[in-house]
Parts: sequence; C-alpha cells; structure tokens
Amino acid sequence: INYNVFICKLSFVVLFCVSLISFFFGLVVCVNEYVIFLDWNIVSINSCSIVMSILLDYKSLLFMSFVMYISSLVIYYSDNYMMGDENLSRFIILVLMFVLSMMFLIISPNLISILLGWDGLGLVSYCLVIYYQNVKSYNAGMITALSNRIGDVALLLSIAWMMSYGSWNYLYVSNFGNLDNEMMYLIILIILAAMTSSAQIPFSSWLPAAMAAPTPVSALVHSSTLVTAGVYLLIRFGVIIESYSMNGFLLFIGCLTMFMSGLGANFEFDLKSIIALSTLSQLGLMMSTIGLGYYDLAFFHLLTHALFKALLFMCAGVIIHGLNDLQDIRGMGGIVDQMPLTSVCFMISNLALCGTPFLSGFYSKDLILELSLMSNLNFLIFLLFFLSTGLTVCYTFRLIYYVMVGEFNFSSLHCLGDENYGFVGPMFMLMFMSVIGGSLLSWVMLSTPSMICLPLYMKVLALVVSIIGGWMGFELSMMMTYGSFCLENNYLVSFLGSMWFMPYISTYVISSYPLYGGLSIARVSDGGWSEEIGGQGMFNIFLSMSMVNQEYQFNYFKYYLLSFMFWLFIFVMLLIYSGR
Repeated sequence: INYNVFICKLSFVVLFCVSLISFFFGLVVCVNEYVIFLDWNIVSINSCSIVMSILLDYKSLLFMSFVMYISSLVIYYSDNYMMGDENLSRFIILVLMFVLSMMFLIISPNLISILLGWDGLGLVSYCLVIYYQNVKSYNAGMITALSNRIGDVALLLSIAWMMSYGSWNYLYVSNFGNLDNEMMYLIILIILAAMTSSAQIPFSSWLPAAMAAPTPVSALVHSSTLVTAGVYLLIRFGVIIESYSMNGFLLFIGCLTMFMSGLGANFEFDLKSIIALSTLSQLGLMMSTIGLGYYDLAFFHLLTHALFKALLFMCAGVIIHGLNDLQDIRGMGGIVDQMPLTSVCFMISNLALCGTPFLSGFYSKDLILELSLMSNLNFLIFLLFFLSTGLTVCYTFRLIYYVMVGEFNFSSLHCLGDENYGFVGPMFMLMFMSVIGGSLLSWVMLSTPSMICLPLYMKVLALVVSIIGGWMGFELSMMMTYGSFCLENNYLVSFLGSMWFMPYISTYVISSYPLYGGLSIARVSDGGWSEEIGGQGMFNIFLSMSMVNQEYQFNYFKYYLLSFMFWLFIFVMLLIYSGR
C-alpha cells in the first residue's frame, strides 16, 4: 500500500511540474508567435536514418500542459477514490502510459509517430475500460477498441497514401503540397479516423458504453484526451479540409451529433451516461466549429471544455462514491445539504458547460455561436446549432434538479460528506481553472478581438435560448408530467433515449447477419454437402470397402471354393476362346 501511495504522489508532482513548465512555455510561444520544429535523429545506419520530428507551437504546448494538469489531479484523486484496490499501482502506470501516448500524438507532425500515439491510446483505453472485470466492461471495452480500430486502419491507409508525397509530415503537405485529386482521398481517411476517435455519428455508441471504466478514467480519458484526439488532428489538417470543401460535411455531422446527444441526455437516468452524452454534444460543437472554418476557436473550446468536464466527472465520482455506488439520479437529491463543497464544484462545472457568462465555457461557446450567426449558414444548421444549445442547458438543469435541489431519495443510513481532502483538493484546483481558464486563454490566444456585428435579437439569441432551455429542464424534472409523457410515448422515448438506436445498429445489426450467414454456411456446407462428399464421405466409402476386404481375409472355406470356381470358369472360357 505504501508503494501505491508513493507512486501516486510521485506521478502527481512530476506531471504537475511539467504541466506548469509547458504552460508558461506555451504562453511565451503564443505571445511571441514562435514555432519550434525539432528533427531528432534517433539512429543513422549507412544512408538510412530514423528521424523523430517534434513540433512545439502554442497549440501543442498548451494542449500538453492541460492534459498533464488534468492527469496529475486525476492521479491524486485516484489515490483516495481507489483506496483499498490492490492493483492501484497498475492502474496508475496504465494512466501514465495513456498520458505518454497522448504526448506522442500532440507533439508529432509525423503521421507514423501520430499512429504510435493513436494506437497506444486505443490499447490503453481498452485496458482501462475493462479494469473492473465483468461482462459489461468486456463488452464496452470491445466496442471501444473495435470502433477505434476503424480509425487506426484509416490512419494506416493515409500513411500508405502519403508515400508518394515524399514525406509523412503533415506540415509539408498542408503548406507546400500540390492540392490534387489524390490529396482528397487522404483527407477523407483523416476525417474518418477523427470521426471514430471523437465518436461522431455513426460511431457514437462507444462513448457512453466506455463509462464502465472507473470514474477517474472517465474524467481523464473520456472527457479531455482520447475523445479530443480526433478534433486535434482535424485542427492540424484544417488547411487541407478547407481547400477541398469538406467543411460542409463536417458541419452537418457535428450538428447532428450535437443534436442527437442533447436529446438523448434528456431521457437518460444514469449520471455518468448523462455526462458522457454532454461530452459527445461538445465534441459535435467542436466538429461543427471546424466545419465553419474557425480552427483556433475549436481548439480554444477543446481546452476550456477539458477543464470543466474533468471537474464534472470528478464531482460525479465523489457523489457516486458517497451514495454507495449508486449511479441512478432518481436515487439522489438534496445533496447540496450534505456535500456543500462538492455541490459548489458540481454547480460551477455545470454552469460552465451551459456557457454562463464569465465562466470558462462562455468565452469559447458564445464566440462560436455568434460567429456562426455571422457565417453563411442554411436554416437547418442554424436550427440544429441553437436547439442543441438549448438542449444542453435543458439536461444540465434537469441534472441539477435531480441531484442537488430535489428531495433526498437515498436511504436514511448514509455516509455523505466532504471531509476527504483527497477529493476536494483536486476538485478545487480544477474549479479555479474552470472559472478563470476561459478568460485567461482568450486574452492570450485571441490577441485581436473578433469583429461581430449583429442585430440585437441575434445578439441575445444564445442567452434567450439558454434561459428557455433551463426553464424546460426544470419543467421536465416535474416527475408527474415527465413520467406520464414517457409512459404514453414509449416508442419515441426509447428511440430518442437510446441515441437513435445507434448502440443496437453498431452491435447487433452489424454482427447478426454475418453470424447468421456463418451458421447457415456451417450447416449447409461444412456440416452438410462438404461432409457428404468430402472427408466424412470418403471415410465411409473406404471403411465399407475395407470391411468387404476384411471379410475375404477370414479363411472361410466357402469363399475359397467360390473363388476357385470363379477362376476355373475364367480359365475354361479362355481355353474355349483360344480354341476358336
């Protein structure tokens, strides 16, 4: 146990210090507009050299610092959350391997080293999802791994496709490459890889399934790192996406994902699944921002979202821990009286998610919405954008009502409390960043203010939609009307609440037909005709022939006499024939 505590504390200190260093270094690079590009020659044999490229600009340094900041706090949090786990050191080492894979992905401009990080993320996330070993975890881990395999294959194909360009470095391709038709296939593959990693439609079902992992894993992996890897890759390839007019596709897919997950979260009762669907909604927002062509804003939202979403998962973990592993929000309520510090963190992260003015989510989200109003959008995208924003506030206020405000629905014997500073400490450090992170980043990253010129009704539209959404969320929480609506419209609720049947489509529908076809082939061919005229049939023929032969070998007198008469008959016939 002492070894476990030691490895937790050491990992926390090292990651936290490296995070601070890379953050200040990133601020310097951002303000002075530096880009540091390193070519590290690992080994050189004769004329063959293996070179590792490292790209340090403000994006990679800031993203790296945020990942390390969150992972250091998650490790400190895990020390208390997973107390009593004999394999805690193994868990911490898995998390550190995950962070290492993420570093590979962030600082590499080279597609091959990006693939190393990408595969590392997929493999380690599989190990973390199946950490609690039961059938549900295995199924969730398998759908996570297989969904991400599609992205791995797309990346491998894009590496093969880039062979003809003389370099696997995306900087050369995006800045100096000939924009021909061949490049379009490359960017389609990159978009496919990003869609699987960032769980966009139709690969969305793995993200809520991955909530089978321990809560610290959800806070790190499924809020701020693994799911944003695809978005980060698209931000890096942004120039090529724009030149091939793939923006419209990304915008549509992002808006659809945002809308689908926003609807689904309003019909969900599992606390971690609601937060997972809100992550999916924000990923859709980032994707659609890339589709609009605002890559820096998408990156800005990626960073601010990582802060408040990790905090939200941490608060959920403390609540679930205190309620004896209960995840159903209908069994919670009135927690604000029992756990005031956790409630403060939970409320601030929820309000940041809604885009409440002057919290971290507001600076990125509000700017994205206003710039989308200034863009050349059609009515469908406009409607999806603002409906999804309203739905976000709606499920957030519903969650606040069920968990914080409503009646206390848990048993009278409970051990809720905020006494454990191993939980409260990391949460307060993240809460501090969730409050000031947005403004701090906006002052550094967005050096010149965006010129936004809108009529008054459009200017206040985001605020009005949010207020209506919050009111709707409280209305939905009235159990009588909500329960009766769910009972009356059972089919509609099951469709909307199960992410438009996507988990069934990506598991049963895809696997059932090949499995049924395989069974038919096994019955008809393998167990039928191929047996009859193949191995089994030949065996039966040879067996019957050898049994006949065995009969002749048994020294029966009548067989000898019969064979003698048979040969005599042939001899006589030959004599007669020769006499002629």
